Amino acid sequence: MKRILITLLLVGLSLLGRAQQDVQYSQYMFNGIYINPAYSGYKEQLNFHSFYRNQWTGIPGSPKSMSVAVDATANDGNVGLSMQITNDNLGAMSNLSAYANYAYRLRVGSDESSRLAFGLGIGFVQSGLEGRLLDPIDGGDQYIPTGKVTNLIPDAKAGIYYSDSRFYAGFSATNLISQFVAKTEDYGAFIPVPKAHFYLTAGMLLPLSEMVQIKPSILLKDDRGGPTSLDLNALFLLNGKVWIGGAYRTAVKLYKKNNLQDNLQQQNSVVGMIEVFASESLRIGYAYDQSISKLAGYSGGSHEISIGIYIKPKKVRMLTPRYF
Repeated sequence: MKRILITLLLVGLSLLGRAQQDVQYSQYMFNGIYINPAYSGYKEQLNFHSFYRNQWTGIPGSPKSMSVAVDATANDGNVGLSMQITNDNLGAMSNLSAYANYAYRLRVGSDESSRLAFGLGIGFVQSGLEGRLLDPIDGGDQYIPTGKVTNLIPDAKAGIYYSDSRFYAGFSATNLISQFVAKTEDYGAFIPVPKAHFYLTAGMLLPLSEMVQIKPSILLKDDRGGPTSLDLNALFLLNGKVWIGGAYRTAVKLYKKNNLQDNLQQQNSVVGMIEVFASESLRIGYAYDQSISKLAGYSGGSHEISIGIYIKPKKVRMLTPRYF
């Protein structure tokens, strides 16, 4: 029973803390594929990227997530292609998803680097519950499996993304199919039905001096059920080699949600992060999240590592480095 309560507590905290079921990454701005399929091909080179996140360390059954992605361009940069796989574990629950993404990239305006991309991702989501990790006081509950149960459902996501040499903005939606398919099946009380998630991103790169640039950015996330989440980020690029900065994550009230309490705590966490260009083809990043909610007294914080490997094509068409 204790493990069940811990699992339910973590699920509830994840809804309050992340305002969503989708995996939360603090370094999302270094590879937007995870939230927007229209980002595919943005870097205009073969790009391998991975995340590992250990969230709320010190709490039994806390979330652990890992993602890998690869993307590139085709048709002289007018098409972006990518694939991504994400695995997320929370207590006895697990989620595995995989998507193939396509983006059509239009040249807009007089700036050669300006692109307006429309993206679509098709894939699947597999949710599971490991009954052996639960320890009920009374046996015989039909909703508690004796082993591991899983469900596999198709899914899709879509997005739009604009970028030029100094500015970017995007809007995307995920879980567009799985939310409807899951409602037609009985997957048990402990496997949640996926909800559509909406992401709005924007940022710009501003020169402060010859050696220092700053990139302020925002990420707004909403699932029309839990609290709307807002990330406010500020990163400094030093000599084109090192990113260093931080973020503040909080909940915001954009519209009335009748299912939410009025006295929910808004503050979530503060984030410190750094990413280093170890070479022209290798980027390594680290982020540390410190909770500033009531969870702060129970968690040792969250750790996140990202690695990017880039293979430049023989013919490089882009005129500016892809810092976003």
